[in-house]
Amino acid sequence: MARGTLITIEGLDGAGKSTLAQALFAEFSERSLPVRLLREPGGVDVSERIRTLVKDPSLSIAPRTEALLYAAARAQLVDELLLPLLEQGALVLLDRFVDSSLAYQGAARALGIEQVRAINQFATGPLAPDRTLLLNISPAVGRARQHERADQPDRLEREGEQFFTTIAAAYQQLARQEPQRIRVLDAAQPPAQLLAAALDALADLL
Repeated sequence: MARGTLITIEGLDGAGKSTLAQALFAEFSERSLPVRLLREPGGVDVSERIRTLVKDPSLSIAPRTEALLYAAARAQLVDELLLPLLEQGALVLLDRFVDSSLAYQGAARALGIEQVRAINQFATGPLAPDRTLLLNISPAVGRARQHERADQPDRLEREGEQFFTTIAAAYQQLARQEPQRIRVLDAAQPPAQLLAAALDALADLL
């Protein structure tokens, strides 16, 4: 059986990653494709417990600890669920992956993108996305969308404006370095148009 396809969705908090992921899942399901939708950190029990930990606003977590926790959650997801699904030929939609750690911990936490990349290469092995959809949105708009939510902001969402500005710049740097893998989409457009743009960016894989 042919190896499956890994599609990751990246962007700032408030960019609409989850909404797009759910729309793509519905679209692929209608096409009778063997699709699974997963999120990071999470997807399996160990990783979901780490998710609760790293998002808890009552905790003070050191940057290196944070990077290692995300990598640990990712390692468990890859080993327990992601690789088996891909080996079965599934099309996997993943809300965040290694690029998030490169932008958030590598750049915004100032740990160094290459240093965080090395941690995650250990965590995931040679696995890499077949395509990454980067939802581009200004930090101000992303923050405004967060404030519209009923949920209380988590530990990372409570960071200041400069934190998210640094993340946005890091994402753009990553996209320039890997234009074949990372396709930048305008997250400010209406959901139906964003879905159409995403499908166009994935057309050669489907």
